[in-house]
Amino acid sequence: MTFPVVGMVGGGQLARMTHEAGIPLGIRFKLLSDTPQDSAAQAVGDVIVGDYRDLETLRAFARGCDVITFDHEHVPTEHLKALQAEGIPVRPGPDALVHAQDKGVMRARLTELGVPCPRHRIVTDPADVTRFAEEGAGYPVVLKTVRGGYDGKGVWVVDSEAAISGAADPFKAGVPVLAEEKVPFTRELAANVVRSPHGQAVAYPVVESIQVGGVCDTVIAPAPGLDPALSVRTQELALRIAKELDVIGHLAVELFETASGEVLVNELAMRPHNSGHWTQDGAVTSQFANHVRAVLDLPLGDPRPRAKWTVMANVLGGDYPDMYQGYLHCMARDPGLKIHMYGKDVKPGRKVGHVNVYGDDLADVRERARHAADYLRGTITE
Repeated sequence: MTFPVVGMVGGGQLARMTHEAGIPLGIRFKLLSDTPQDSAAQAVGDVIVGDYRDLETLRAFARGCDVITFDHEHVPTEHLKALQAEGIPVRPGPDALVHAQDKGVMRARLTELGVPCPRHRIVTDPADVTRFAEEGAGYPVVLKTVRGGYDGKGVWVVDSEAAISGAADPFKAGVPVLAEEKVPFTRELAANVVRSPHGQAVAYPVVESIQVGGVCDTVIAPAPGLDPALSVRTQELALRIAKELDVIGHLAVELFETASGEVLVNELAMRPHNSGHWTQDGAVTSQFANHVRAVLDLPLGDPRPRAKWTVMANVLGGDYPDMYQGYLHCMARDPGLKIHMYGKDVKPGRKVGHVNVYGDDLADVRERARHAADYLRGTITE
């Protein structure tokens, strides 16, 4: 029996962990990586080093692959359409993926579908931002480049027209700029779902995502104190978005919860996502395993949690580069801790790993995850 080959474009930690999830299934992976040192390139046996923005490189990479999928959204849409036209399965397809690539396209389509979103529109210059502000609640306004932003990059919060030129002037980036109202949310949530080509779909528990400096710091699964009815509606909303956009694979829907008990969609990601890393240890079937199953049109696995609570804490690089020495303390202090490192060079503020802890006591689980992440970073020393 010949097992299928999954072609993964992008060599980051998401590709590394997706490959890991495919190993027990006997699934073979082929990787298109920027460099041989990328996180996934250290683990995958079949690695092609090349530029994902070059169509001929993509064509050559696709030979021998049964399906193409991604660990980022940056492959040019027109290249993916060319591969698809040549009979190469691309999952998610370019018509779906464009909604994660282009925030303007995403906002327009979600509005058309009646999905609750922050007030928004494309703006052309600083004066147009002021007009947008005056049409609503005024400043501050959130500005986003429609393509290329992540982890707080390509996003600015401005409190006046004069502040725009001092915010690295997003209009100089050469791409359209989306203006959004600054939502007075109470917290951020994320709904993770997975959908297969034949229409089977599963939904993970809605989680709380805590951001620090625009970067995900901690994820709590399930979101504490979330109204059960709102939780179900949020899962249903994410499943509807996946169906309407024809997403194949994993979809993360990032949301704002408001004081009135409603949710607004903030961002979409059509790949395994930081808000789903807790599923590696805290769910019956991880987001990575279900993404592999979905792109191969295999039956999806059970998304239910294994424990009452799971907390994921990102490990960010700090001033202490030798994190390996920190394992001794963390593992001895907490044998139930699950450490996942990405094989990256340690740089201040860079995501280099995460830790998962699960159990019945949320305060205990959260403290254990936070302690381990901070110790590995070198923020604490005991």
